[in-house]
Amino acid sequence: MLLPSILRTVVPLAAGWIIVALTGLGFSLDSNTAQAAVTLAVAAVYYVVFRLVERTVEKTGGPPWLKGAAGALLGYARPPRYKPTDDVAELIRQSRT
Repeated sequence: MLLPSILRTVVPLAAGWIIVALTGLGFSLDSNTAQAAVTLAVAAVYYVVFRLVERTVEKTGGPPWLKGAAGALLGYARPPRYKPTDDVAELIRQSRT
């Protein structure tokens, strides 16, 4: 499904924007470009932290609720699963299902 990938991209970006807005990070900057950069950096950190939590719980056999919570905070409780392949056309087909 494409929807999980979209959600797991958009939710961290929205979370980064909300975190910046609520904490005032970047609002003292005069440049809109600098503020956007701060927002994207916060969103990237947000994504990496929750993805690492999700991955660590998966690899170590930690509590399933923690993996689900980290995934939900990324917008979709389960990470997308893709079949391993070197065929680019097949990867594109998989991303559309």
